[in-house]
Amino acid sequence: MAAVTAAGRGHSVTVLEKNEKTGKKIYITGKGRCNLTNATDTENLIKNTIRNPKFMYSAYSNFSSFDAIDFFEGLECPVKIERGNRAFPVSDHSSDIIKALNKAMKEKGVRVRYGVNVTEILTEDGRVCGVVTEAGDTIKADAVMIATGGLSYKSTGSTGDGFTFAKALGHKVTDTRPSLVGMSVKEDFVKELEGLSLKNINVTIKDGKKKLYDGFGEMLFTRNGVSGPLILTASSIAGDKIFKGGASLFIDMKPALSKEELDERIVKDFTAFHAKELKNAFDKLLPKSFIPVFVSCLGIDADKKAGNVSKADREKIVTLLKNFPLTITALKGYDEAVITKGGVSVKEINPHTMESKLVKGVYFIGEVIDVDALTGGFNLQIAWSTGHLAGMSV
Repeated sequence: MAAVTAAGRGHSVTVLEKNEKTGKKIYITGKGRCNLTNATDTENLIKNTIRNPKFMYSAYSNFSSFDAIDFFEGLECPVKIERGNRAFPVSDHSSDIIKALNKAMKEKGVRVRYGVNVTEILTEDGRVCGVVTEAGDTIKADAVMIATGGLSYKSTGSTGDGFTFAKALGHKVTDTRPSLVGMSVKEDFVKELEGLSLKNINVTIKDGKKKLYDGFGEMLFTRNGVSGPLILTASSIAGDKIFKGGASLFIDMKPALSKEELDERIVKDFTAFHAKELKNAFDKLLPKSFIPVFVSCLGIDADKKAGNVSKADREKIVTLLKNFPLTITALKGYDEAVITKGGVSVKEINPHTMESKLVKGVYFIGEVIDVDALTGGFNLQIAWSTGHLAGMSV
């Protein structure tokens, strides 16, 4: 985006691509479908930006999500809007987004050099003058735009190079960690639940009595933990506390029902299933694969007849349905993280141009900056908006 925009303004632009092809990270986004943006206004983009949202005002105003959609549709890549205003290519192929960007670069005369690994940014008298590559070549330039991503999915080339360059140039890089990522939990029984998705539930995460996160939606059990939309969002909002260790997660299986209403529902079900054992009496309340785990956590004899369940037993059932506990041990790593939280300090970047305040002619773009957002196309919009602004400003 930065290259296309800068070249469109008459500059001579060369992209130094570490990989053997462009857009490796784009290729895997949105499970290969590429959720390219969120079709919403600037205020909502700001609201969904978790880290340093105010820094993004100029970039979002300069190039909105609707500008991004128009950009791709203008390159013969039609876009569709799905639930939650998520925008995808009509084809459902992320490769079409990459093709569109490659086409735009070609049309604007951008040169792309593949397999070029930059190792150093050269400066002279406080301004950039070029770069040095691993092969020992010096490439002269009067502006350098750093768009190297973070540390997530190293196989795509995101190995933190931009952070190294920034530090070498005297920039502060804030602490980095995986974000929009699943969590590991202590309980062994999650292995039995792998692949189970819980919908229309409420998740609360607490550090002791302090509530860190509370959200309604969908979550997923993995081999040794939890993931899914609710968990990814929680990792972004409450991840700093979770990252430092010690937090508990509580699932409300029936958030639409009060404890009293849930008790009435159980009485009704257990009356209908009075001759069944407890382990077979939850079919209308819980997903089939979750029932054995739930019953074993109850501490009530699984073979007890539903008709013989006491009021005290029902209270236990209601409490567990409304507060099913899990112990979070850690956030998963960069290999599973959608994004990297942290990056080049926004205090040292001009928000109106994306230029370094320390070195003239150096621009930072996208995930390398200490800015990140929730899932739903918002992080790619950060990339398009900062890239476009740098391209306009260079």
